[in-house]
Amino acid sequence: MVSIEILPQERANIPELMLVRAMAIIGVLFVHSTSFATMNMMNSNYFFIYNFFNIFMKIGTTTFIFLSSFVLFYNYYSRPLNNQLLRSFYKKRLLYIVLPYLVFSVFYFMILHYAYYPDRSLSMEVSNFMDKVLTGKAYTHLYFVYINIQFYLMFPLFLWLLKKYPNTVKWAIPAGFALQWGFFLLNKYGLDTPVSNRGSWSFSYFSYYLLGAALGIYYPKIKEWIIIAKKNVTAVRLLSWIVLWACWLIAGLTHVYLFYETRLHKASFNTTLFDLVWNIHGVLTVLVLMQTAFIVTKKLPKALTNRIARLGELSFGIYLIHPFFLFFYRQYPLDTGTAWLLHLWYIGGFGLTLIGSWIVVDFFARYVPFSWIAFGNMSKPVKRSIDQGTLAKKLDA
Repeated sequence: MVSIEILPQERANIPELMLVRAMAIIGVLFVHSTSFATMNMMNSNYFFIYNFFNIFMKIGTTTFIFLSSFVLFYNYYSRPLNNQLLRSFYKKRLLYIVLPYLVFSVFYFMILHYAYYPDRSLSMEVSNFMDKVLTGKAYTHLYFVYINIQFYLMFPLFLWLLKKYPNTVKWAIPAGFALQWGFFLLNKYGLDTPVSNRGSWSFSYFSYYLLGAALGIYYPKIKEWIIIAKKNVTAVRLLSWIVLWACWLIAGLTHVYLFYETRLHKASFNTTLFDLVWNIHGVLTVLVLMQTAFIVTKKLPKALTNRIARLGELSFGIYLIHPFFLFFYRQYPLDTGTAWLLHLWYIGGFGLTLIGSWIVVDFFARYVPFSWIAFGNMSKPVKRSIDQGTLAKKLDA
C-alpha cells in the first residue's frame, strides 16, 4: 500500500492522499475487529452497531485499489514509457511489495502451523504453502496484495493504451464497470464451474482500478470539484456534492441493511444485489474520502492532521501485521455474561490492533535497518505540515 518513490518530472504533490490511506486502514481494522462480533453478538441489543461498523466500513480494500491506481497514473502518465521506467517500476514492486508479501506469507503460515497443525510434518506442508502463496491464500488478508500484484503486471499495458490513445481515457470508467460486471455475470451464469475465490482476482475490482486511472490522469482538471471550498463553489458543483454524499449514505446504509437482514433474520437476497450495492458504496466512498481529506486538512489542527497522515504512511505495514494482534487477542476470549464487559472486549480488540500495529511498524521504520524487507519502503517521520505539501511522494503498492 505505501512505498516511497521520488520521481523525475513530478506533478504537484497531493499530501491529502495520506489521510485517505489512513481512513482506509481504519476501515480495514473496523471490519476485521468486528468480524467475530457479528457472529457472537447476534442476541445483543447492540448487534446493529457491530453489523454497521462491519459493513459500512467495508471500504478499505476498494479504496486502496483506487488509490494505488490513482497515484500510479497521476505520476506516470506524463512520463515517457520506456525500458528504464519499466525496470525501475518492477524493481520497486519486487523489493517493496512482493518481498514483504512473501515474508508475511511465511510468517502467518508458521503461526497457523504451530497453533493448529503441530503434528503435521512441516516438509509435507511446503507444497500446500506454495499453492497458497501463488493464489493469495496464505492468510485471509493477503489476497489484497495478490490482487495488487495482478494490477502491477497489467499496469504498463493500460498506461501504454491510455497514452497512445488519449481519447480512451474518457471511456476508462465505463470500461472498468463493464469489465468488472462482465466478469461477475460470466462467473455466475456463463461458467460451468464458477471461480470460487472470485474476490482474489483483479477483475472483481476493475471499476475502482480504472476509476483511479481516469481521475489520476484528469486530476489537474477536476481538483476544483473534488476540493470542497468556498472559492470552488458553483451552483452545479454544490448540487453535485449534495447528490454525491446523499447517494453515498443511501448506498452505505442499504449495504448495512442487506447484511443485517441476512444475518439476523436469515433473509435471502440475490447475490448480484449485494455486488451492486457494495460496488456503488465503494465507488462513492473513494470520492467522499478524497473530499473529506481536504476538509480535514483545513479544519483539524496541523499536529493532529500530521499524526493521521503518519498512519497513512505506515498503512501497508499495518495492513500486513494487524491480523497478528487479532489472532493472539482472540486466543483469550472473555468468559462472562456481563454485556458491557463483552462490548469493552471487542472495543479492546480494535484498540490493540490499531495501536499495537502502529507502534510496531513505526518502530521498525525509525530504528530497524532493512525494515523494508518486511514492511515495504517506509519513511521516517519528518517535521512537516501537511497543508504545505512537504510530505514525501508515495506510491501505493
